[in-house]
Amino acid sequence: MINLFSIQGVEQAAEVATNPAAQTTVQETSETLSVSFWDLFMGGGWLMWVLVALAAVMIFIFVERFIAIRKATQIDKNFMNRIRDYILEGNINAAVDLCRRTNSPIARMIEKGIERIGRPMGDIQTAIENVANVEVAKLESGLPWLASISGGAPMIGFLGTVVGMVQVFIGMSSNPNGSIELAQLSEGMYVAMVTTVGGLIVGIPAYFAHNYLVARVEKMVFRMEATTIAFMDILNQPVK
Repeated sequence: MINLFSIQGVEQAAEVATNPAAQTTVQETSETLSVSFWDLFMGGGWLMWVLVALAAVMIFIFVERFIAIRKATQIDKNFMNRIRDYILEGNINAAVDLCRRTNSPIARMIEKGIERIGRPMGDIQTAIENVANVEVAKLESGLPWLASISGGAPMIGFLGTVVGMVQVFIGMSSNPNGSIELAQLSEGMYVAMVTTVGGLIVGIPAYFAHNYLVARVEKMVFRMEATTIAFMDILNQPVK
């Protein structure tokens, strides 16, 4: 049986190589496959361009936020140790200068706390928390757009489904017999299915991208809280 299939495969290959008609058929099939994606896209109608715009916005926000959050998390491991040494030595200016030279939300929090040294501990902690809230808001900018795209893109795809079905029923109503030709039916279903797939293709990555970035921000928030506790402990230590 295996030999028979092998012989048939060789015969088919030989036929394609020697028969011009077979070569033309293969070439036409290749050309059809090469343009099928564009035809598929255009078949969805104007809603596909809306989905393309949403996909572009999604990619831009994810890349921009990913880079921003990654930079925010990069800080010297010895940063707090150096801050502690400066404060215990009474070298406040050096501690502030170190914070200003470190481009990080944590450094900006600690800088605000250092500037409040000498005031009640509650005021210092409140000032640090206010800066932390501002920094977290900066990190979360753009994330609501990702959440909207993750939920809105499938809804736009569903809108395309409804539009396609409306086209089908319009075709049926325009026919006196109440019937519809197969071409009209397939056209409406084509629009319905293509837009649905397009909405899911955009919405699903946006959903995972949003959750991933939210998790990164939450991890940064926990780190900021731990740093705040460590800084308050430093202030409670006796100055040398």
